Amino acid sequence: MRASSSRRLAPLITGVSLALLAGCGNSSDSGSDTGASQSPVSSSAIPVVASTNVYGDIVEQIGGGNVKVTSIISDPDQDPHSYEANTQNQLALSKAKVVIENGGGYDDFIDRMLKSSNSSAEVINAVEVSGKTAPAGGELNEHVWYDFPTVGKLADSIAVALGKADPDDAATFTKNAEDFEAKLKPLEAKEAKIKTDHGGEGVAITEPVPLYMVEASGLKNATPEEFSEAIEEGDDVSPRTLQGTLALFTDKMVKALVYNEQTSGPQTEKVEQAAKAAGIPVVPVTETLPEGKDYVGWMTANVDALASALGK
Repeated sequence: MRASSSRRLAPLITGVSLALLAGCGNSSDSGSDTGASQSPVSSSAIPVVASTNVYGDIVEQIGGGNVKVTSIISDPDQDPHSYEANTQNQLALSKAKVVIENGGGYDDFIDRMLKSSNSSAEVINAVEVSGKTAPAGGELNEHVWYDFPTVGKLADSIAVALGKADPDDAATFTKNAEDFEAKLKPLEAKEAKIKTDHGGEGVAITEPVPLYMVEASGLKNATPEEFSEAIEEGDDVSPRTLQGTLALFTDKMVKALVYNEQTSGPQTEKVEQAAKAAGIPVVPVTETLPEGKDYVGWMTANVDALASALGK
């Protein structure tokens, strides 16, 4: 968790502001935001709330027509760090039987709303499922949905939680989770291939969002830590740090720039321009699921784009 939460998901807004926002939130059924074909939802479907449509899609892959999923953050153009929750979110959480949050300081508004709603929902925290902790003297990278082994563990946890809510279909949820996990294996194989072909090569990032994918691919993050941390926190990057980051491209010290499209600004745009000017490929990534994609398709495109940028 960051010491500063200036760019983390914004706290639950209250009072008159909540009332005004009640009809204009970003909540939606995640099934309407992905390209995955979904089973018809049963009238007795388990109500599930996911903090983002990334987790909403994973739940739908496992629950099928036996779940009705609300993904609180679903707009690919929405910066999750600046999201403001509203009464629609509160209502959905009050009815949920299962809740999936990222944890690690990423979506603390979920916990705050759960406390105020006295919810008895089964809560799955992806960071806790991952078992990941902050390195000594460092910060936890909470973007665990870019770590495929974690996502596999999460699928198992979701299947268990859904099975508790609907024991008659527990075996179906378990089977669906196994099928979903099988689809993750080719992604891990692609990362292993990148590691074989390009292990030790340097890349730059704008934020830690894709770092688990970068590290699993055997690549070295050459970005000054002060740069990526400042961008993630919404702070200004010092001129010296910015110059050091730009030098990665002018001096051809990296093979690619992995760029978080959802938190771009003047300083990250300078970095992107420097990469392009130096002929270094830019690999765009996002924090939420793009429209028309399911999780596996999205991550396949991300890993393939990274491989292509490095020259396969």
